[in-house]
Amino acid sequence: MVKAPVGNKLAILSALSRDHFISGQTLGEALGISRAAVSKHIKSLQDMGIDIFKVSGKGYRLNHSLPLLDQNKILPIWQALSDSPCRIEVQPIIDSTNSELMRRIQTNVDDLNSGHVLVAEMQQAGRGRRGRQWQSPFGANLYYSYYWHFEEGMQAAMGVSVAVGLAVYDALKALYELDVQLKWPNDIYINEHKLAGVLVELDGQMEGPCHLVIGIGLNVAMPNTAAQYIDQAWTDLSQHIADIDKNQLVVVLTLCLQKRLYMYQKNGLSEMVEQWNELNAFRDQAVSLSTGQRQWRGICEGIDHQGGLILRQDGECKTYYGGELSLRKEG
Repeated sequence: MVKAPVGNKLAILSALSRDHFISGQTLGEALGISRAAVSKHIKSLQDMGIDIFKVSGKGYRLNHSLPLLDQNKILPIWQALSDSPCRIEVQPIIDSTNSELMRRIQTNVDDLNSGHVLVAEMQQAGRGRRGRQWQSPFGANLYYSYYWHFEEGMQAAMGVSVAVGLAVYDALKALYELDVQLKWPNDIYINEHKLAGVLVELDGQMEGPCHLVIGIGLNVAMPNTAAQYIDQAWTDLSQHIADIDKNQLVVVLTLCLQKRLYMYQKNGLSEMVEQWNELNAFRDQAVSLSTGQRQWRGICEGIDHQGGLILRQDGECKTYYGGELSLRKEG
């Protein structure tokens, strides 16, 4: 259940618009709280990175529209596209959608079904690869995690991030006719700018049943207050698409992910390698691969059928299964 303060914040956000002002008194009367309480909630929302204007005598207004998740809107979209049960759960604020599903695996995994999706409006401890923080301002982006029970074991799941990247490509292509590139092992790019990242976490046996939590962080409408903390070239959907329905995005992404995971479970990456290589953001470019204290350089040739990175070094192709890839700087 949503606690009252969080519920009030969501109600205020739902009432706010970029097109007109609404007074604190009107908001307070609608919620049954004081104008001072409204002001406190507005300040808290601003601290979360939401751009809200206040003008004396007029009230409050959003600087830009905020695409919010709504469980009641997700369900009919799902039912129109799929006959299977909808297992998408929406939380307003959470530490991390991946962390929450990993906790459930440890405490009540019997209550989880493959295909259970957890999405949130804000992560207070969002994580990227190698422990990096993922900027997660309220309502601005998509914070998404998918639970998958995988019988073949952790060893067989090592290439799953390749399938996930292609699922993101599928969803954005289907919804917006948007062409993206894929960076090994787990990033989605537009014109050399990062749009989304994937974080796959595993729990279980190397060659027996295991649990996967597939996390996807996708920039939708990143506010400038959060963007200043990002240390790489980035983009978001709002820079490329005029009208974004995050509820529709969640449904289509989930269906695309289900399809790719079924392909992966059936035949591994054999049906996906060629397409991934065509979408490779660093295709035929000079790159550096870093793993801890070591670094390799070569020409990026794409991936093999296990999802390993192929580098051409001094005329010979070698395959690597871990590390951080970047374009090689000349000089």
